[in-house]
Amino acid sequence: MTHATLGDIIARIETLWPTEYAEPWDTNGLSTGDISSRVSTILMALDPMDAVIDEAVALNADLLFTHHPLLLRGVTSVASHTLKGGALTRLISHGIAQYNAHTNADSALGGVSDVLADMLELTDRQPITSGPNHPDGVGLGRVGNLPQPRTVAELAHTLARATPATQTGIRVAGVPNATVTRVAVLAGSGDSLFDEVRAHGAEVYVTSDLRHHPATEARDTAHRGNNTPHLIDVAHWAAESPWMSIAATQLGERLKEDGFDVDIHVSTARTDPWDLRIPAHDEAQGEDRHGTYS
Repeated sequence: MTHATLGDIIARIETLWPTEYAEPWDTNGLSTGDISSRVSTILMALDPMDAVIDEAVALNADLLFTHHPLLLRGVTSVASHTLKGGALTRLISHGIAQYNAHTNADSALGGVSDVLADMLELTDRQPITSGPNHPDGVGLGRVGNLPQPRTVAELAHTLARATPATQTGIRVAGVPNATVTRVAVLAGSGDSLFDEVRAHGAEVYVTSDLRHHPATEARDTAHRGNNTPHLIDVAHWAAESPWMSIAATQLGERLKEDGFDVDIHVSTARTDPWDLRIPAHDEAQGEDRHGTYS
């Protein structure tokens, strides 16, 4: 087996998750690191947070490969007392490169969106939206058909079992007992694509970070039509973190095929931000305003 450089690793990453699939507003790629440096150990994580950097330092990792970018928005200083500067200072002082694949990994075949679609066994998939130069099947989100009709509540319970638990859990807006067959999924923030979801005829939309006004307006729009799409909100971290293990396997297999000896680890740090949920004092298990569903 051959020792890999950071440049070797990046070349394989960008074969699996091409940067040209990224959204125009997005930041992907190398934040810090020397492409000629040797990489023996990689830590993969969803977020480049302090807890993850601590893990990379303890692991003596050479590369921290994350889904979310460290530098999504512009910064005016990387002084060590600033949020981003502190992270970069720690990474550089320990010789750890940092790279991310964000919306390109969301869009790629077998990427974040397909992992979420796999949880529901969606067939006949197509992207919710795709760039003009993207190959067939590549684009943000997925819309497809269930193998057999299921209720909205059943889909929510399936997702609860398939994703890591969070304090916010799984939220449903719509009629839990409604039977559906066509589902759209978008791991991560998805309340900007309601028009596209409706255009695909999706009866349920599974996404994350649904805010009050977009969600209520989406349901009012549904009420004026055929009452779809129903909404299922999965915590951002829970919806996307299952991809990390799959991505680690894909990257590890590609490196091994090309003769490189690299250890790949998946972070165990929990980067969902919420630590406690206080339920309403009269909250009833398995009951909603449309009636009992479990």
